[in-house]
Amino acid sequence: MTYLSPPAKIGIVKPGFVRTSIDLPEDVHRRLHEAAARKGCLARRLILSGIERALEQSETVRPRRRLNLDPPLIPPVGRRLGLTNEEIYELIELP
Repeated sequence: MTYLSPPAKIGIVKPGFVRTSIDLPEDVHRRLHEAAARKGCLARRLILSGIERALEQSETVRPRRRLNLDPPLIPPVGRRLGLTNEEIYELIELP
């Protein structure tokens, strides 16, 4: 059984939804329902909005641009050999 498997006689799940469960500490569960009551909504709505907010924050983080090293920041020291990749592979024995 996978997380996408239809639930077996647990209840009807709306099309396009997936049923899941989490274990909450009792105090978190109580505070969740108290907060939902203060806002006049269901705990389910608070949980969904929290998950959606977390997903939006993780999507907005852009990867840093890679540093362009052409030309190199620190010039190479020593003599350049001027070998091609093919010439290097001929000199090195690979298993």
